[in-house]
Amino acid sequence: MATMDQVRTATRDQHEEMRRRLQEPYVPRRVALPAATGNLVRAVLGPRRAGKSLFAMHLLEREGAGIYLNFDDERLTGIDDYDALLSVAQQEYGPAQAILLDEVQNLPQWVLFANRLQRQGWRIIVTGSNAHLLSSELSTHLTGRHLPVVLMPFSLREFADALKVPASQPGLLARYARQGGLPEPLLQNMNAEAYTSALVDSVVLRDVIQRFHLRALQSLGQLTRYMLSNIGSEYAHAALTRVVGCRSDKTVERYLHYLRQAFLLLSVPRFSWSVRQQAATNKKAYAVDSGFAAARGFAVSTGIGRLAENAVASALYRRQLQGELEFFFWKSQQNHEVDFVVKEGTAVTALVQVCWDASEPDVRQREERALLRAGSELKCSSLLVLTQDEQRDDVVAWFGLKAAVRYIPLWQWLLSQDEGLQTY
Repeated sequence: MATMDQVRTATRDQHEEMRRRLQEPYVPRRVALPAATGNLVRAVLGPRRAGKSLFAMHLLEREGAGIYLNFDDERLTGIDDYDALLSVAQQEYGPAQAILLDEVQNLPQWVLFANRLQRQGWRIIVTGSNAHLLSSELSTHLTGRHLPVVLMPFSLREFADALKVPASQPGLLARYARQGGLPEPLLQNMNAEAYTSALVDSVVLRDVIQRFHLRALQSLGQLTRYMLSNIGSEYAHAALTRVVGCRSDKTVERYLHYLRQAFLLLSVPRFSWSVRQQAATNKKAYAVDSGFAAARGFAVSTGIGRLAENAVASALYRRQLQGELEFFFWKSQQNHEVDFVVKEGTAVTALVQVCWDASEPDVRQREERALLRAGSELKCSSLLVLTQDEQRDDVVAWFGLKAAVRYIPLWQWLLSQDEGLQTY
């Protein structure tokens, strides 16, 4: 249990940390942030080290005087007297009616504390690195009284902004796909692979093993490495039990759920109009950030083509978390395959293939024919092939099917995913 001396020291240190960090160079983030009305809780969700804390500090600064409390600090994790904590914070910061609760999933019964502060008129910002924990508690206890804000690692546009170069600069897209979008190694000129590899290990330890009190550490480590080495590949729980040495496919299913909660992995279901069929068929796995796969996957399985595909999955995932769309992969009985099916509302609005190099005729035909089949079946006319640098429209015919296929440079498509977002 934390002593009050520890709480005072932690609060003072964190106040100084906030002052210092607000003076650091800052790349404005492009996010979907609805205008706050009243004192709705703004919940900033996303992976560790995606920049949530600094982003939230800048939001807090806009409120004027505000209190910053970081619960990733072991000196505050044992606190059980929230009134005493608030009193100490007010003594340190002075009069304030805005408060930032950082990494709030580490604070037991945090939602009751936030509820009470909200009733008292406080303007509250919370951040968290556990998708399920925060979303379930927010939906249960703060229904209609919170604004979720998704903050992922840098998009390609933010990555280019950080480097002060155009997103079209030769080589930048490949660097982004390999390095991923974590802000700190980019801004601090650190070894991105070593940084990201250590971060993955830390997330597995702190947000999975310690949080869920797991003992089969070797199996979890093997599963994490295997999934990050096989991004864009289909998986089935039963098959994974043999790969990682678990006794039960239910254990594998549970571990994957934890890794998704911790924002390490995302799963893409196979498209079907039947939700039951979606649940019963294989899924594909991607890293939430392509840098995770590049740093912790086996190099033979994470070439530039797969990493570029992962960058598309990450961009779609951000928009899915914001409630803008759903996305899937598509596969026919003849094994024609489309990387991504984008569904908005009840309509399929785009079919997307990712092909880093589509110069070989056989490769082009494979990508185009799958799009024709899927477009016909799903009644979708927006057929896209995202490549390293090609841009043109082709009219393609095959076995009675005919449609326009648009080739777009991947960097242009990635930039389009930021359109309409405000910077904060």
